[in-house]
Amino acid sequence: MLYLVEHFYSIQGEGKYTGTPSLFFRFGGCNMKCEGFGCTEAASDGTEVKGCDTVYAVNKEYFSHNWIPINHAKELLNILNLYELPRHVDIVLTGGEPLIYASDAIFVEFLNTLHKKGHTITFETNGSLAVDFEKYPIYKECVFALSVKLSNSAEAYHKRVRGDVIYSIASNAKEAFFKFSIDAESIDLGLEEEITSIIIHSPRTKVYCMPLGGSKAEVEANTEPLIEFCKSKGYNFSDRLHIRIWDQNKGV
Repeated sequence: MLYLVEHFYSIQGEGKYTGTPSLFFRFGGCNMKCEGFGCTEAASDGTEVKGCDTVYAVNKEYFSHNWIPINHAKELLNILNLYELPRHVDIVLTGGEPLIYASDAIFVEFLNTLHKKGHTITFETNGSLAVDFEKYPIYKECVFALSVKLSNSAEAYHKRVRGDVIYSIASNAKEAFFKFSIDAESIDLGLEEEITSIIIHSPRTKVYCMPLGGSKAEVEANTEPLIEFCKSKGYNFSDRLHIRIWDQNKGV
């Protein structure tokens, strides 16, 4: 079953296309928990659920009331009619991890229709799930923001770093770039070597580093050390503009 958690029209807040007006579709479900990020979200019963800054799109046990089952591609396509959108507005698919639905017939139909309508489609993915580019050629027309998780996610290396998947996506997609979430503490703990061990699977793919944090205060605390790191290594700094502007508010 395909689940949609939320949709909203805003600007892209991260990565190469920061500032670009985009319609976001956040899908429910992920193959990781990333509890090392230390973000928490209060469930309806008061339980503090730990994970990434979108744990409500990862943990169905506590947040199932937000998960909307999708039975037809038209249900997703009709969402575009709810907004006053520029023609061919960028579409961003995020989560959770949207590629858990990569082979879902409804999802693929949705992508094909968006492409035919002239939209640029960007996936925000952890880069650990394989995509069948030959069976589903629509993915060759998409942009992939490869947010491969670092050790600060507390996920096992073999689970979060799949060299074959990274290479396949970067080689077959219309465009791809790396996007890492980094906290100040990690910078002095072998971060350069860790990033190198990931980008070696696609060395020509651009690297963007963004400050870790689910709140404005956390993002700001990690920003200056990260800028200095990017300056020293030649990586691109990416702000998290949506958090800096709207703090912890969702759907903006």
